[in-house]
Amino acid sequence: MVEVTARYEGGLHCQVHHGPSGAEFGTDAPTDNHGKGEAFSPTDLVGAGIAACTLTIMAISAESHGIDLRGATAVTRKEMSTDAPRRIVRLSTMITLPLSADHPKRPMLEQAARGCPVHKSISAEIDAPIEFTWAGEPAARAAAAPARP
Repeated sequence: MVEVTARYEGGLHCQVHHGPSGAEFGTDAPTDNHGKGEAFSPTDLVGAGIAACTLTIMAISAESHGIDLRGATAVTRKEMSTDAPRRIVRLSTMITLPLSADHPKRPMLEQAARGCPVHKSISAEIDAPIEFTWAGEPAARAAAAPARP
């Protein structure tokens, strides 16, 4: 169990404390909901959770197979409802990896991302696709490339 404490500071700002590490950060309401957008909103943190979680779970799988994912990125776009009640309706995530599309562990890595606990915890009412861009050179081209000095 992990305990997280949020303390309301006024002005629609909260200070959030992570019990195990003592780390803290602030939140603000978004500009489209009475806030100033000076920090992550609570719903932004859901998107941040998916982005960080997918990369973390992929990295755990990759490291167990000797694969270095440094430089990989995940971008999650959060869309809110236009009707009441206000809620997240879409969290689309694009993961870009520094590996080639023909990488032999591609299926395992994509499955790992889709197994992210945050993604698995989201309501089925939220559209949450995950897409991948494999940005590395194809294995055949990389093998044929001349050695760099």
